[in-house]
Amino acid sequence: MIAAAGRSATWLLPGERREWVEALWAEAHEVPPGLARLAWRAGGIWMLAREGLMPRRLGRAVVFAVAAAAAAWVAWPDSSILHAAADQFGVIATVLMLAGMPLLARRLFGPVGDSRTARFVRVGGYAAILALIPARAVVGPYPLNVPRQGPDLRVFIADGNSTHGLPGTSAGGPPWSGEIFFLILTACYVVTILWLTSRRASAAPATLAAGTGVGIVFGLVMYVVAPLGLTQYATNPWLPGWRVDPFVALAWVLLFGGPVVAGVLAARWYCRRPGGSVKLAQARAGQGIVAGVLANLVGALFVTVLGTGTAALAIEAPGLRPLVFHAPHASEAAAYGHVLHASQHIQMYVVMCVIFPVIGLMMSGTGMACFMPVPRESGPQPDGGGGPPGPGPEPAPEPPPPGGRLADTEDRVPAFS
Repeated sequence: MIAAAGRSATWLLPGERREWVEALWAEAHEVPPGLARLAWRAGGIWMLAREGLMPRRLGRAVVFAVAAAAAAWVAWPDSSILHAAADQFGVIATVLMLAGMPLLARRLFGPVGDSRTARFVRVGGYAAILALIPARAVVGPYPLNVPRQGPDLRVFIADGNSTHGLPGTSAGGPPWSGEIFFLILTACYVVTILWLTSRRASAAPATLAAGTGVGIVFGLVMYVVAPLGLTQYATNPWLPGWRVDPFVALAWVLLFGGPVVAGVLAARWYCRRPGGSVKLAQARAGQGIVAGVLANLVGALFVTVLGTGTAALAIEAPGLRPLVFHAPHASEAAAYGHVLHASQHIQMYVVMCVIFPVIGLMMSGTGMACFMPVPRESGPQPDGGGGPPGPGPEPAPEPPPPGGRLADTEDRVPAFS
């Protein structure tokens, strides 16, 4: 068991130190069995701890452990509700995935990039996903929480939810299928973020900065347009009527044009020299596509966290509902109806998280093809007819005879003499 733990722990080490520790661990068989071999392996474990758990890395691990524990504690559902097992599985699986993915990514993709931008993107993505865990735990079960009495119960029944249980009961959050789908979607986002910020991806700091900057702007605009989901009751309580129309138009422009802008900026910042070889142009196109996908991915994740967090805040703090809906004179029943409809349609953010990166991939690829075309190789090109190759180059002329004149120059007469 100790040997297996030691071999597994070598994954925590950098590549240049992993072989050395494996060789040191293999030499344990040359030590006499008993306390001597046990002491040798104990020293190896201590060396692994010193190499793998450096003070800075240990500090980051402690911060993540505290944040993950707090998110899980807030999101942990009551075991009495119907879908408590699915909700508990979602919380545990998400935390374990966030903890284990960096170790696997370090093995497959290499360590995080050297730039501060790469670390910012990785830390920001993890913080957003951790914040989404308790927000979903609050918003998900809310449409199935039957009010005990009063106007809220009448609004709940009028909305067609009278068959979901007795007053004061709850059916919980989404079923197993919904939790598994969201877990797979979260895994895709985590793997994408870890890959783009790794050294093996070779994403330039300017590429990450362009994609992240455009994505944050896009997410803020989408949050202004849809702070509580995409429904007629809670689409935009802050800018009703025509006031939200400019932001809606800007959101459409950023959805399709933002990846193009981020891609062109990343491609031009990657290498400012005009022209270049085919390999350099292909590298520029790759950087542009990465920036475009990252722009819509960050935008979708940003608006999802902000929108779901706002809905959770409106649920947990009823006194803030007039402020959230900008309706200080609305009744409690009307405010409850708005929150109920918003929590019922909060899954539209999940649709955004699926569709927006795909749109970013297509638009950034189109932008690279239109604005950053790949140059052709220099030199003669083969003809497109598919026939036999043309005649070879003419032979070089013979060297002139002594005296510096060609042999036949005596027979040549100038045309205009």
